[in-house]
Amino acid sequence: MPHTALPATAAFQALLSHHAEVRDRHMRDLFAADPQRFDNMTVKAAGILLDYSKNRVDHTTLKLLFELARERGVERQRAAMFSGEKINFTEHRAVLHTALRAPRGQALIVDGQHVGEDVHAVLDRIHSFTERVRESQWLGLSGKPITDIVNIGIGGSHLGPQMACTALRTFAHPRLTMHFVSNVDGHDLHDVLQRVDVETTLFIVASKTFTTQETMMNAGSARDWFLQRAAAADLAKHFVAVSTNTEAVRAFGIDTDNMFPFWDWVGGRYSMWSSIGLSIALAIGFKNFSELLAGAHAMDKHFCEAPLERNMPIIQALIGIWNRNCFNSESLSIAPYHHDLRHFPAYLQQLEMESNGKRITRDGSAVGVATCPFIWGDVGTNGQHAFFQLLHQGTDITPIDFIAVLHATHDLPGHHAVLLANCFAQSEAFMRGKQAEEVRDDLKKLGVDDDEINFLLPHKTFNGNRPSNTLLLDALTPATLGALIALYEHKTFVQGTIWGINSFDQWGVELGKVLAKTIQSELAGEAVPARHDCSTNALIALAKKALSDTQD
Repeated sequence: MPHTALPATAAFQALLSHHAEVRDRHMRDLFAADPQRFDNMTVKAAGILLDYSKNRVDHTTLKLLFELARERGVERQRAAMFSGEKINFTEHRAVLHTALRAPRGQALIVDGQHVGEDVHAVLDRIHSFTERVRESQWLGLSGKPITDIVNIGIGGSHLGPQMACTALRTFAHPRLTMHFVSNVDGHDLHDVLQRVDVETTLFIVASKTFTTQETMMNAGSARDWFLQRAAAADLAKHFVAVSTNTEAVRAFGIDTDNMFPFWDWVGGRYSMWSSIGLSIALAIGFKNFSELLAGAHAMDKHFCEAPLERNMPIIQALIGIWNRNCFNSESLSIAPYHHDLRHFPAYLQQLEMESNGKRITRDGSAVGVATCPFIWGDVGTNGQHAFFQLLHQGTDITPIDFIAVLHATHDLPGHHAVLLANCFAQSEAFMRGKQAEEVRDDLKKLGVDDDEINFLLPHKTFNGNRPSNTLLLDALTPATLGALIALYEHKTFVQGTIWGINSFDQWGVELGKVLAKTIQSELAGEAVPARHDCSTNALIALAKKALSDTQD
C-alpha cells in the first residue's frame, strides 16, 4: 500500500505554518500569560510525572500535534502492535515485547504460539533458577555458593541488564556481585576475569542465535579460562545460556536444561523483559524482577487506554517531533539526576537511535524529514561541569530530558536537596536565560564599572528559551524503573509511526559486521586481500605487522 510521506500530510503542513507564526515567542512570555501552565502541561502515569511545560508549545501547538498523531495512524498502529500483527514489516515479525510483562492469563496466539503461556513458562523457570542461586542451593565445582555473575552479551543483551542492575543496586543480593562483558576488546573480559574466582563464578552467555561474534568470542575465552582451572565436567555448574539455538548451546558445553529461551518477536533492544533479564532477576530477586515487569505493564496500560491528550508516551513523542522537525534540533540530551541511572543515557542511545535511525519509509521511499536525533548525556551534576555550557550558550539548541527522583535511598544529610535544587535550577535557567538588563543590574551591585560591564555584557547574557522535559519519579524502584523504560519504548514507537519507518529492524548494523569478517580473515592470512580503498589497505598492513610482532 502506498505510504504518504510526512511532509505531504495536511497535519504536518498545518504544524509547519503554525511554527512559522510562533517560533520567535519566548517561554518567559508563555509562562507569564498562563499561571496554570504547569498544571495544564503535566501528566502522571505509573509512578512518573512528566512536566512538558518548559517547551516552546502552546495549546494550539498541542492540538495540531494530536491531529498529526491521529492522521499518521498512531492509535491504529498501537493496536496492531499489541495484537501481534507483524508490524516489523521488513522481517515479517510481530513486535511483542509488551507481552513479556503482561500478567499471567493473557490470551494471545501468534502463528500458533500461545504467547502468554510460553512467556510465563519461561518466567517460572527463571524464578526457580534464580532462587536456587540466591538461596545458596546452586553450588559451584567445590561446593561453594555463587558469589559473582558475569553476563556476556552485547547490544540489547548487555545494555538493558547492566543499566537495570546498576539502577536497582539497592535491591541487590548482598552476596552477589554482577559483572557485564560486551566489548570484543579483550581488555574488557580480561579485567573481569582478574577479579573473579573460578569456584564461585557463574557465566551467563546471552545470544539468541549463539553466533553473535563478540559474544561468542568472549564466551569462548571465558570457557578457556575456566577449563585451565577446572574440569570440563564442571562447565554445567558455571555456565548457563540465554538462547534459542539448542545445538550450539550443547556444543559449547552448556547443559541445555540450563538454557533459557526467548522468541523472534523479541527485538534485542526490547529484550530485557525476557530471559535476557536473567542477570537482573539474579541480582534483585524474582519478586523485584516481577515488579519491574509490572511497572512496565502499568505504562503499557496507560499507553493503550489514556486519551491522546493525557497520554504520556504520545505527548513525549510529539514534543520530540515538534523539536526535531520544526525547530531542527539535531540531538537530545538525557540528564538523569540520580547516580544509579548513570547507564540510562547509553541504554536510550541504542533504544532510540537503532530503532529510528532510518531514512526509508515502509514503501521504500525517502522519509522526507529528519528522523531520530542523536541521543547523548550524563548524570547531573557532572554534566553541569562538562557540556551544559554548550547547551546554555552554544549555537545549537538541544532539548533536554531531566530525570529526577524525589526520595533518595541514602541517608547522607543535605545531598539530595542540593541535587534536586540543581536539577530544577538548570531547567529554569534553560527556559528563562539571563537578559542583558539582569546582567547589568547584577554587575552594578558588585561595583563593576560601566566600561567593564559593557565589555562583559554579551558574554554573560544568554537567551534561554531552550526546551526541556522534566520527569519525576517518587522513588527509584523496580516498578518505576520499568515504567520509565516502557515510556521511552512507546515514545520511540510513536515517533517511528509518525515518520513512517520501521522501528524494529537494524539493517544498517549488518554492513560493518560483514566487512569486519573479511578483514579479520585478511589479518589472519586466511584470505586473499580484497579490493579496499588505499586507507583501509594501509591500516590493514599496519595491523598485520603489529599482530606479527606480537606473535614473535
